[in-house]
Amino acid sequence: MRNRAQLALGIILILLGALFIAQMQVPLVRQWMDMYMQYPLNVVAIGVLILVVGLLLGVPAMAIPAAVVAGIGGILYYQVKASDMQSWEYMWALIPGFVGVGMILAGLLGRNMHEARSGVNLMVISAVLFIVFAAFFGKLSLLGAYGPALLLVVLGLWVLLRGLFRGNNNRKNSDNT
Repeated sequence: MRNRAQLALGIILILLGALFIAQMQVPLVRQWMDMYMQYPLNVVAIGVLILVVGLLLGVPAMAIPAAVVAGIGGILYYQVKASDMQSWEYMWALIPGFVGVGMILAGLLGRNMHEARSGVNLMVISAVLFIVFAAFFGKLSLLGAYGPALLLVVLGLWVLLRGLFRGNNNRKNSDNT
C-alpha cells in the first residue's frame, strides 16, 4: 500500500510539472489554463487530480488528501469571490470535515465501513465547530447569543453518548467470546 501511495504521489508531481511546462510552451494550453484553471479553482483541480490518480492506482486512501486539497480550494474560491478573507477566522473548522469526506470516500471505495463511519463523525464535529466559531465571530446570528454554547453542550453530549455506547458494545463482544 505504501509503495502505491508513493507511486501516486510521483505520478501527480510528474503530471503537474508536465502541465506547467506545457502551459509555458504551448499557447493553446496556456489559453485553456487561463480560462479554466485560475486561482483558486486550480487548487480544486489538483484535489480532483489526486483523487483520480488514487483511483487509477487502486489507492482509496488518496481520497483523504484529495478532499482536503479540494476543500481548501473551495474555501479559497469563496473568499476570493465574496472578498471575505476574514472568514478564515472560522473557515478552518471545515478542514476536519474535509478529512471526514475523504475518509467516507476512502471507506466506500475500499469497502471499509468503519473508516466511513469515522468520516461521518469528523464531519459532524467539523460542522458544529464551524457553526460555533462563525457565531462567535459574528458571522452567524441564526442561533442567537446562546447558540455557540448550546452547540458545544450538544456536541459534548454526543461524544459522551457515543463513548458510552461504544464501551457497552465492546464489553458485550468480549463477554460473548
